[in-house]
Amino acid sequence: MLKFFPAIIKVTLPLWLCYIKSGKHQIMKNIYLNIPELKPGTLPLVLATIISTQGSTPRKPGSSALFSSNGLICGTIGGGVLEGRVQEIAKTAANTGESNIIHFDLNKDISSREDAICGGQAAILIDAALGNHQAVFEQITMLLQKRIPCVMAAIISMAGGKGAKINRFILTADGKSNLPEHFREKIQAEANRLLASSNQDDFCKMDIGSRSEEENIIAFLEPLFPPLHLVIAGAGHIGKALSHLGRLLDFEVTVIDDRTEFANRQNLPDADHILVDDIGKAMQEIDKTPDTYIVIVTRGHNDDANALKQCIGSRAAYVGMIGSRTKIEKMHKNFVQNGWADEEQWKTIHSPIGLDILSQTVEEIALSIAAEIILEKNRMKDKRQK
Repeated sequence: MLKFFPAIIKVTLPLWLCYIKSGKHQIMKNIYLNIPELKPGTLPLVLATIISTQGSTPRKPGSSALFSSNGLICGTIGGGVLEGRVQEIAKTAANTGESNIIHFDLNKDISSREDAICGGQAAILIDAALGNHQAVFEQITMLLQKRIPCVMAAIISMAGGKGAKINRFILTADGKSNLPEHFREKIQAEANRLLASSNQDDFCKMDIGSRSEEENIIAFLEPLFPPLHLVIAGAGHIGKALSHLGRLLDFEVTVIDDRTEFANRQNLPDADHILVDDIGKAMQEIDKTPDTYIVIVTRGHNDDANALKQCIGSRAAYVGMIGSRTKIEKMHKNFVQNGWADEEQWKTIHSPIGLDILSQTVEEIALSIAAEIILEKNRMKDKRQK
């Protein structure tokens, strides 16, 4: 299966470039961003998506897996027996080209001594006509690379047991869409709500009427947001380890350093972007939004201070700085005395950085920082949902 994947990381750019990009790594972990690269018009692909659940199920609506006639390519709808059953259905659909909605009762339809059965129900959309939606997936890629959120609407028509006919559309906050007018009135308002919620898991299934007694039309709306942005000032040992963890955690990772011997693709294979520049200047130019998480782990106090000056009081969701308590207290007094921060702004800085897990090694320190970032991310997510 690997032969179908293009090279993800390009290494041909010279190190003297002040801005190095890896191209398409997994901001590309969103499953839809893999599809254009795999050219579904030439390779039979099937997308399986959970569109509704009842009771206890292994995954929530929106969970997707991509299959070819050879089996799973990427993603998951929960693993185990359920995914195995769906894989067999997907293999058949890859050959027939027939899409459908398959309903599973995890107690009645699936049983295995080896798997703990959740006991709920799940409806899974099998889309075997991904080649028809190539332009939609390319549009998703373009929007998310520009950090523009969107909603993908799958309009699913079921008629007389003849399988499912699927059309996909993209909606953005500006209301521009090629969605047919008779659907837009029902869908745009809900799409706007999903975008405003900023909740990646806030999926919506809507019944939107029919054109005949035998036909039933539903819409499945899925919000798609750019990945959270992890900005690491410092490409040393901790910065390198943290960039690896950031990639595993689906962040878009930017690493900043003024040393080309550290800020290069060989040393930082997991970073999306590598900025080789004065750390304070580069940090000033970073767009600091509520989706931005900043970690300052440079090689010295001056660089730490220069980076922090550009972040403190910003809209960033998280700003953390490494250092001993003595160093941090000295910097605290210096910032307040010079008017670079007030006491309330200083309280927002996570320093000493990371959760206290009695870290000893570089990797443990990076893990403690990543854990604190995830804790803050999930706390904010809970606040938004309440």
